[in-house]
Amino acid sequence: MIGERYILVEHEARSAASHAHYFACVRDGWSNLPEDLAGRFPTPDHLRKWALIRAGYRDEVTFVASSKAEAIRIAAFLRPVEDTAVVRVKDSVVVRWTAKSQSMRAMGRDGFQRSKDAVLSVIDELIGTAPGTLSREAGRAA
Repeated sequence: MIGERYILVEHEARSAASHAHYFACVRDGWSNLPEDLAGRFPTPDHLRKWALIRAGYRDEVTFVASSKAEAIRIAAFLRPVEDTAVVRVKDSVVVRWTAKSQSMRAMGRDGFQRSKDAVLSVIDELIGTAPGTLSREAGRAA
């Protein structure tokens, strides 16, 4: 509007190099999964989304059912809707977590960097490597 004042916030785009490095790290982590976990994550993207959820970068929807049996039925219905979602049942409550989007539109540079660090930490722990190992090793290859 004419005569109105607006506060502008500088938006710094994240680098293509950081983006590529992140996905190389996730791919390396996925390829180094222990045999007993390999079937749980059919693709690197399944692993990435699970790690996002585990690190707290998730959206949550809660359904309250009239009984535990109904909650189990709701959970069974929800699980196939999005194969990367985590669905939990406790008593008559169903909780569904989905990974937050890491798209450039959804996350700026700082948010992406925080989520990247958190995800790689979760994957390092999952595959039994010291914190920061994936980031250092993929950094040499990327």
